[in-house]
Amino acid sequence: MKKVGIIGYGWLGARITESISDQYEIYTTTTTVEKADELNTKGIYAVVANFPDYQLTEPYPKWQAMENLDVLIVTIPISEKSCCVSSLYNRIQNLSSFIGDFKGQLFLMSSTGVYPDISKELSEEDIPVEKVSGERMVRNKYPQVNILRLGGLMGGNRLLKNYNIANLDFAVNHIHYKDIAGILLKMIENGTKTGLYNVTAPIHPAKFQVLNAQKNIAENREEETEIKGKIILSSKLISELGYVFEYPDPRFFHL
Repeated sequence: MKKVGIIGYGWLGARITESISDQYEIYTTTTTVEKADELNTKGIYAVVANFPDYQLTEPYPKWQAMENLDVLIVTIPISEKSCCVSSLYNRIQNLSSFIGDFKGQLFLMSSTGVYPDISKELSEEDIPVEKVSGERMVRNKYPQVNILRLGGLMGGNRLLKNYNIANLDFAVNHIHYKDIAGILLKMIENGTKTGLYNVTAPIHPAKFQVLNAQKNIAENREEETEIKGKIILSSKLISELGYVFEYPDPRFFHL
């Protein structure tokens, strides 16, 4: 059985683990001793790790599990929105010391937040890795890294109706966590390396359409709907991986 490491057992890390733990042996990191102890009792090999955004006096200690891992998935924030460029550099340096000279299959969970807020369809070519500081820094250290630019994380207890929403006529660029796990499984099976993919459901309804569906409000199909805002295309992922989405339409994420 392959061994998969997940750095960051947060909302997404927990759901990836839940989706793939029947096929892979899972190693993970969390931020508290209590959570690590809880996971270890469940058969998930967990350690406590935090990656500060300042320079340490000594290199961050390497994760002992790295010697045995086949696949590594990084879910902790690596973006300029989470910290400034110098702080981001320090965080990635600390993460790199923890990972060491890993040569296996590597995944970085990035974000569609790298794209500008303009009303057009956007593909990976519009913003290459070189223009995104965090992605560029990680790829410089680990050329084999697969970068997945995730849309808004949804599914389970995360539904649009549970949030205060503005710009109701703007398109959603959402992704169900089960499809994130499915895409990871597909890429692990294929042995994919150096990929860059937008990970969004291929259908992009307006926010109000998603809200109406989740609240069981019938849609008036006689009215023309002009959907505004950016649309993040996942067509490259569909074409190159042949992936079929389990949840292609965010209007039905709650079902």
